[in-house]
Amino acid sequence: MKLATIRTADGTRAVRLDGDVHIDLDHADLGELFAEADWQAKAAAARGTAYPAEGAHFAPVVPNPSKVICVGHNYTNHIKEMGRELPSHPTLFPKFADTLLGAGDDIVRPAETDALDWEVELAVVIGEQVRRADERQAAEAIAGFTVMNDISVRDWQFRTIEWTQGKIWEATTPVGPYVVTPDEVGGVRPALKVRTVVDGQVMQQDDTGTLLFDPVFLVRYISTVITLRPGDIIATGTPAGVGNARDPKVFLLPGQSVVTEITGLGACTNKVVAA
Repeated sequence: MKLATIRTADGTRAVRLDGDVHIDLDHADLGELFAEADWQAKAAAARGTAYPAEGAHFAPVVPNPSKVICVGHNYTNHIKEMGRELPSHPTLFPKFADTLLGAGDDIVRPAETDALDWEVELAVVIGEQVRRADERQAAEAIAGFTVMNDISVRDWQFRTIEWTQGKIWEATTPVGPYVVTPDEVGGVRPALKVRTVVDGQVMQQDDTGTLLFDPVFLVRYISTVITLRPGDIIATGTPAGVGNARDPKVFLLPGQSVVTEITGLGACTNKVVAA
């Protein structure tokens, strides 16, 4: 299934893509849907209001997750371009719900930076509560996958050795358009093509099959630290090709279009606008 949260005249609605229409799932958003114990069966059986898929106004797939956990240094090529050694454990940092945007929303470049960077990421969306998950529990907890552009404010990120302040700028992180269930993308360890295109130029290109720490491992690892709840999002890291690692460095400018896409999941297509 391909599931989304769309904006309508009556507020946000959780929907399922059926051909050229979105079918209402009788929930306000996917976070609310995933909190249901039998959400898969309910989503598959729903026969609610149909909205045209063309021109849909996507909200973040889960507008208010209890947590967003991001992973740094998880593609070999990106680790090398940043001049670092391969890690033995995942590098984790948080985002917050206020950072999230819909798949087609404008990205407002903060007035405080000239170093706004792109990062295409495979994001895992949690479908059931888990703590200290084993292999089976971790796999079963994955509701599906979506696309995230982990927009980074590089000058603020590198003010200190801790990255968070460069990663949590309000309304800068597109996520969507769909949560696609594992059965549609080859399972819980999918090998999918990822890329970033800025004004028609390919900036990043890789395959999620080369992740150092795969989605199931990450669910196990993170759930050891903290309970993962339905609707929580894990961003699995970005491949080589970020603007900050180029010589000379290249950053996003107002007026540019940035597309982050993953085969089988869709794309976030966003215009950068001045504050």
